[in-house]
Amino acid sequence: MEFFSKETKTALQAKEAALQLAFAPVAFQAARALRDFGILKLISKSGGKGMTIDEIMQEVKLSRYAIRVLVEAGLGMELLIVNEKRYSLTKTGYFIEHDTLTRINMDFVQGICYKGMYHLQDSLREGRPAGLQELGPWDTIYPGLPLLPPEVGKTWFDFDHYYSDLAFPQALAAVFSSKPRTLLDIGGNTGKWTLACTAHDPEVKVTMFDLPGEIAIAQRRVAAAGVADRVSFHEANILDESLPFPKGFDVIWMSQFLDCFSEAEIESILKRCREALTENGAIYILEPFWNRQQFKSAAFCLQQTSLYFTAMANGNSQMYHTDEFFQCIHNAGLKIVEENDQMGLNYTLLKCVRNA
Repeated sequence: MEFFSKETKTALQAKEAALQLAFAPVAFQAARALRDFGILKLISKSGGKGMTIDEIMQEVKLSRYAIRVLVEAGLGMELLIVNEKRYSLTKTGYFIEHDTLTRINMDFVQGICYKGMYHLQDSLREGRPAGLQELGPWDTIYPGLPLLPPEVGKTWFDFDHYYSDLAFPQALAAVFSSKPRTLLDIGGNTGKWTLACTAHDPEVKVTMFDLPGEIAIAQRRVAAAGVADRVSFHEANILDESLPFPKGFDVIWMSQFLDCFSEAEIESILKRCREALTENGAIYILEPFWNRQQFKSAAFCLQQTSLYFTAMANGNSQMYHTDEFFQCIHNAGLKIVEENDQMGLNYTLLKCVRNA
């Protein structure tokens, strides 16, 4: 990618960036405080007029000292500017306060990643999610998701769903263009895709494949939607190769799922998917590949999300480059027959069939 093929900063700009990284955890918490205490919202409402510290004190129950150190930190982070002691929002400050994507990312990093990232180096050395101990006593994060405190779990599900949900309408049209009658939703989570499928096609029968905690949530949602007669559930750990997949599916669907596994695990899963298809069946894979992103900031977010997998989720997976991911598909005896990089927020939808 052009984003990462050449140096773009002067020496001074590079040193500034390095110093900003040195204080990045401090700046992150300060930005959250400015947002969560309502200071950015107040200043945003003031428009070009801006607000003094005294005016902010009338609305925010913090000391003058607390407000002063926060807004001065906001100047350094370029969230705020000050003229004649009146603080106004910059464009960056506007996005911290108002942009949904930025808010979801920030809440996810705080709720799921922040404490655990202290253990990143241990995770890299040991090949396990050493930071997960900050959330719970699980080997991977997935069995623990239904057990997280609600406010923490919400940050994970908001992060997971926001990206993939935006791609669902386009993906439904592609998947159902061949009129599949049976569909296997692997890693169905809370059942969003399963329910989208049953709403899209009143005749399709869907089997959702996931861990017990996720299936319990999905079963309640499926029953509430009145489609329990068309949805069945397969409860198993997909990494247990001794447990066969159910078979006879026209379509197998995996959305933002295979990035939760190592390359060897991806190949194992795909080989078993291959055997679960009908003769003319297809596997649809929806993934955000960091090298297929339109914007540098999107690639950056995905590259950093890889370290969530390293330290918190499982210790061995990532948001993949297509080179490594496509090799897994080939090694599993499959071939890619369609690619669409314009799904939602630059997701890629792959259609794979048996490589005869």
